[in-house]
Amino acid sequence: MSIRRRGTAAGAALALSGAGVLLGLAAAPAQAAEVAFATHCVPPAGISPVDGTTKVEITAPATAKVGDTVNVVWKFVQAASKNPDIIDLPANSVQPSGVLKAAGAQVADIAMQGPRQNPAIPKGGDMVLSDMKGSIKLTTAGEVTLTPDAYTVNAMSTDTKCTPKETVQKAATVQVTGGGGGTPTTTPTQTPTTTPTQSSTPTGSATPTATSSGGSGGQTDFTGKEVQIPYACRTPIGDKNATSPVQINARKNGGDFGVTVQFKKSVMNSPADIPANSVKPSMEVVLGGADKGTVHVEGPTNAKPIKSGDPIEIPDLTGTYKPGASGSSTLSPGVLTVKALGTTTTCTPTKTAVSLTLDTSGQPGGSSGGTSTSGGTTGGSGTGGSSSGSGGLAQTGASDHGALEALGLVSGTAILLGAAVFTFMPRRPTR
Repeated sequence: MSIRRRGTAAGAALALSGAGVLLGLAAAPAQAAEVAFATHCVPPAGISPVDGTTKVEITAPATAKVGDTVNVVWKFVQAASKNPDIIDLPANSVQPSGVLKAAGAQVADIAMQGPRQNPAIPKGGDMVLSDMKGSIKLTTAGEVTLTPDAYTVNAMSTDTKCTPKETVQKAATVQVTGGGGGTPTTTPTQTPTTTPTQSSTPTGSATPTATSSGGSGGQTDFTGKEVQIPYACRTPIGDKNATSPVQINARKNGGDFGVTVQFKKSVMNSPADIPANSVKPSMEVVLGGADKGTVHVEGPTNAKPIKSGDPIEIPDLTGTYKPGASGSSTLSPGVLTVKALGTTTTCTPTKTAVSLTLDTSGQPGGSSGGTSTSGGTTGGSGTGGSSSGSGGLAQTGASDHGALEALGLVSGTAILLGAAVFTFMPRRPTR
């Protein structure tokens, strides 16, 4: 029994000693230092810039050798700005990224990035940002200093850019030993948890492409071609750009055509609760070729509330095209208007392309030289029938909500509805 007890005690002592050694090894190379600096932050359009103080803690090895790749951690003790008094930010909707400056024996910009990981942040609450990580390969012996620089806070796909207003003090120093050289390399160790499904850079083709013909042979259904349309949107929170894949289809009914406009690959998640019957999209389809004017199409409002985190789909837009001329007439995506929660967003194509070509026979009261209507609703102002036209709707703003401030979701196609869907009135309850 005594031998067993002595063995147990010796084992415990050895384990404690070993733990002490391990702790010593783990703690020795790491250092953490906190710095604070005045910061100027520029939020998305529609929200005033903010001046505040950023407090950052940088953790890095105290010593390393030439050729080592060392990991660095940037911890936000305090962000420079709070969540604006506009909307509650859902959990895991905020992602920070930034630059850590290496200087001294080796000069480099270290790309830092954190995961999209945060608790729910209420309106006016402190911004809680995840730790950012990055790495640098050491190439030169000597003292390498690490200093925080500019950073960006991405909240639901909108960026707030923060830059130092003063010279920032170094936050950590790495003593690099050994000889050698080479080219410094920096790599972020985190990747974004979500990525936009569409690029916001306009790349749409302006070359008309006739893909379907109608009006003869007894055919009634006509499928158009999917075309990439770059949009310039005027929203209550500023001007935005996005490119969207759009397709126009038609069904012949006597001398008229039922027109359906579809937005492709445009599903994404809602960052906040959206009430039922609060979003209404419409478009002016541009006529060209033999016919002139526009055709008004519109989609239904959202029948059910959309919960935060649930997918949002852009509905099909439908209307009736009554030809005003006989011949080959083209249909191209035109001005898109989205009304949501008392605001209006207008998106105008910077270029357009023919999605559908129809053989038409002019009908009394048709659209040639003017506009078409759907359900008694007058179409846009009609800029003529060129297939490169972009419609002529003027911007309509939320004049009765001049004090509106909002965060917008700008992520490829989603801007077309998102710019309006994700615009909220902070001091007016939604019915």
